[in-house]
Amino acid sequence: MRDQVALRLPRIRSVYRSVYRSLSGRRLHSAIGKAIVYLLALAFGLLFLAPFLFALSTSLKDPSEIYLFPPKWLPSQLLWQNYVEAWSLAPFTRFLTNTIVVTGFAMFGQLVSGCLVAYGFARFRFPGRDQLFIVLLATMIIPVEVTIIPSFLLFKYLNWLDTWLPLIVPAYFGGSAFYIFLMRQFLLTLPREMDEAAEIDGAGSLRILWQILLPLMRPAIATAAIFSFVRHWNAFFLPLVYLSKQRLFTLSLGLRYFQNLESQAIGGPPAEHYLMAVAIVTTIPMVILFFSLQQYFIRGIVMSGIKG
Repeated sequence: MRDQVALRLPRIRSVYRSVYRSLSGRRLHSAIGKAIVYLLALAFGLLFLAPFLFALSTSLKDPSEIYLFPPKWLPSQLLWQNYVEAWSLAPFTRFLTNTIVVTGFAMFGQLVSGCLVAYGFARFRFPGRDQLFIVLLATMIIPVEVTIIPSFLLFKYLNWLDTWLPLIVPAYFGGSAFYIFLMRQFLLTLPREMDEAAEIDGAGSLRILWQILLPLMRPAIATAAIFSFVRHWNAFFLPLVYLSKQRLFTLSLGLRYFQNLESQAIGGPPAEHYLMAVAIVTTIPMVILFFSLQQYFIRGIVMSGIKG
């Protein structure tokens, strides 16, 4: 018996060594593959962050270092007072308050109206439903420049010019076809058995939406909220058309102040460092919103079936 075991030991050792080498080779290849993926992700991340980092660097520079060639990524001295000076050159506190009000009310209107319309398309059967949905999707290809003249004439007739109503009220009438499509696709992934069970218990359509479906729609609602917030926070064209009083300006219109400041003072110091300082400040709320809702955003995109 001992002789048989002694004869088999070399074979067992050789098999063990071959298996160990195979596993070690696989782990090594896997580690190398992961390292390459991480390096590529880091490289592309730095590439996409380069404009933001350059804007941050410019906001901390002295005016004499802005137009140097080759450009300096790191200023010789970090001038944090550029942010304070830039914010005091124009009433940016008022512009910030205006932007928060317009963005908040418009985003709320788009989410409410989008949920209601998407609920109707996803859960109810009525004649011409699919045809109406196709027409709704077709509106996504119409640029805002096509409808700006009739919209302007309508709001002028309603005496809504130089108010925030043209920027807020349209959001309560369907909002945007994209948000409706996003929420409808998400609702289609939820089983109808939940609605039927609630109907047996005597729940109405609005109660089913409010108590059953909306809690499950948080990923889609968070995704729509991010897109809506970014859209209204960065809106420039529509506020430029409908607003002419400075006390009603939003941040996007307030940023033009520095362009006018430089054009009026020909030969004076550049104002790009002030412009970049305010631009960095206005970007912070969008970054905070995205990272706070990131998990819902990813889940909403995946479950709604949207691919970019």
